[in-house]
Amino acid sequence: MSELQEKLKLLPDNPGVYIMLDKDGVVIYVGKARVLKNRVRQYFHSSAKPEKVAAMVENIADFSYIITKTEIDALALENTLIKKYKPKYNILLKDDKTYPYIKITKEEFPRVCITRKIKKDGKYFGPFMGGVRCGDILDVVESVYNVRTCSTVVGAKAKKPCLAYHLHRCLAPCGHMCSKAEYAERVKKAVAFLDGNYEEAEEILREKMTKFAENEEFELAMEYREKLQMLSKLKLKRITSLNRAINADIIALKTNYLYSSVNVLVTRSGIMQGGSNFALEDCSFTESDALTAFIIQFYSTHELPQEIITQDFCEKELLENYFLEKFSKKVTITVAKAGVKKQLLDMAEKNADEYLSKSIDKIRHKNDMTKNACARLQDLLGLSKYPKRMECYDISNISGVDKVGSMVVFIDGEAERSSYRRFKIKTVEGANDYASHQEMMRRRLAKLATEEAERFPKPDLIVIDGGKGQLSAVKEVFDEFGIHDIDLIALAEKEEEIFTLFSAFSVKIDRRDYALKMLQRLRDEAHRFAITYFRSLHSKRNLASVLEEIEGVGKKKQTALMAQFGTIDKIMNASVEELCTVEGIGKELAEKIRVYFKEKI
Repeated sequence: MSELQEKLKLLPDNPGVYIMLDKDGVVIYVGKARVLKNRVRQYFHSSAKPEKVAAMVENIADFSYIITKTEIDALALENTLIKKYKPKYNILLKDDKTYPYIKITKEEFPRVCITRKIKKDGKYFGPFMGGVRCGDILDVVESVYNVRTCSTVVGAKAKKPCLAYHLHRCLAPCGHMCSKAEYAERVKKAVAFLDGNYEEAEEILREKMTKFAENEEFELAMEYREKLQMLSKLKLKRITSLNRAINADIIALKTNYLYSSVNVLVTRSGIMQGGSNFALEDCSFTESDALTAFIIQFYSTHELPQEIITQDFCEKELLENYFLEKFSKKVTITVAKAGVKKQLLDMAEKNADEYLSKSIDKIRHKNDMTKNACARLQDLLGLSKYPKRMECYDISNISGVDKVGSMVVFIDGEAERSSYRRFKIKTVEGANDYASHQEMMRRRLAKLATEEAERFPKPDLIVIDGGKGQLSAVKEVFDEFGIHDIDLIALAEKEEEIFTLFSAFSVKIDRRDYALKMLQRLRDEAHRFAITYFRSLHSKRNLASVLEEIEGVGKKKQTALMAQFGTIDKIMNASVEELCTVEGIGKELAEKIRVYFKEKI
C-alpha cells in the first residue's frame, strides 16, 4: 500500500479517467473524475464507504490514470474503456435488445418501414415497447394512407403495379399511377398520424368498416374493426396532461448500495410507449456516478430523445454538454420537481424500487453462476489467476470427414458470443483429434503477438473438451510458443473429470457445485458451436458429392443448382421444367438429373 500512497501524492488536479487494477494486472474498475486527485484519493481514505466500494478497494493492487482536456472527454473515454475491458465492478448493461421504430425515408417518394437501427436517413417514430405492435401501426399507414413499404426504385420508366396497388394499399408511384404532389400529401398525413393525430385515420377506418359491413363483406369489416380497436389502445396510452410535442424518456435509479436497478419509461408525442427495467451491479461512489454511467451506456445503443426526465442527483450540465458534443443533438435534462413530469418520475422510481426488491435474489444467483463460480474455480484448481476470459475448444467430425473446430469465449462466466470463432481443420488427415486440437491451437496462439491481438486478447484460461491425451497434445503447442502465463485444463465429458498440468490425477468437483456447472456450460456451448458448423459443411459436401456422380454436372453447374435449390431434397423433387430454369442446364441434362435421382436415390 505504501507504493500506492506515493502514487496518490502525485495525482494531478486535471480531469481524466482512472483505472483500478488487481494483483494480476486485470482492470477491475474504470471511473471518470472532474479532479483526479480528489476522486482517486477518496477510495483510500479510512472513511466509511458503500459496501460494494469497500469490497472493490480490497482488490486494488495498483491504479493508472489518463488526463483529459475536459470532463466531457473523460466521460467519453470512460465509456470506451468500460466497453473494452468489461471491468468486474463497473455497470455493464447486458441488455442489448433494441426496440422497433417506424421510419419514413428521405427518398423522392418516401417509403415507410420498420427498423431497429437508427441512422440519419429519415424520420423515425417510436420506439414501440409493448402493448401495440409496430406492424399493426404500419398496417394502418398502408391501408389508410397508401404509402409504399417496398424498396422498389421509382424511376423514369414506369413499372407494372404490384398487388399492393390493386388492394388499395399503395399509390404505386413506381408505376406512375400518382403525381409527386399527391403522394407527398399522403406522406404528410401519414407523418401526422405517426405523430399521434389519430382522428382522421379513425374516421377513414370507420367509414371503410361500415361500407364493408353494408356490402356484407364481414371478414373485411372485422379486419377494420380490429384496426379501430388498436387505435383505441393507442389513445388510452396518451397522457392527457402532457403536451403532445413532448418526446421524453423518464429514468429513475434505486440502490441498496450493493445492487441497483433502473427503470426507463418512454413517452412520444404525449403517449406512453412502454418501459424497461435493468438490474445493475456497480461500484460507483455515489448515485450520481451510477446514474450518469447508466445513461451514457444506455444511449450508446438507443435513440436519444428530445428530453430526459430524471432525478435531482443527475449530472445535468455534464450530460447535456456530452450529448451535444458527441451526437450534435440538444437534449434537455429535466429534474422534475412538480406536475405531470414529477408524476412520471415517481412512477419510474416506484417501478425501479419494486424491480430491485424482486431482482436481488436473481442477481445473487447469477453471481454464483458466473463471477463467484470463476473465483471458486481458481481456488479449486489452483489456477495462477482469476479466469476472467476463458476459451473452450472442441473438434467435430464423422470418420475424419469435414473436421471443424470451435472456440467459444466466456467473460466473467458469461458467454461473449461476438468473440466466438470457427476453424476448418486443413492439415490433418483422418480422425486425429489430438492433431486437430494442435492445429487449431497453433492458429489461435499465433495471433497473440500480432496486430490481431486486439481482436483476440490473451485468455486467462483455456479449456479443452477431452481428457489427458488432448491436454498433453495442446501442452506441446504451448511449449512451442513458450506460453507460460495461460492456465490450461481439459474437461472429460463421461465422468466430468478435470485434468490439469499440475497432477497426473484428475480432479472431480461436486456436480452441484456452480464452478463445475459453469465449466459444463462452457464445454456444451463449444460442442454446440462446433456441431452446428460441422453440419453446415457436411450437408454442403454431401450435396456436392452426389451431384458429382451425374455425368455432365461439373462444378459450375453444381454451384448453380446449389444456389437455386439449396438442399439435396429440393433438387431430388424438382421437375424437369424447374431444373431447366437453372443457368447452363438444358432439357436433356435436366432429364438425366431427374432419371438419376429417380433410379439411384
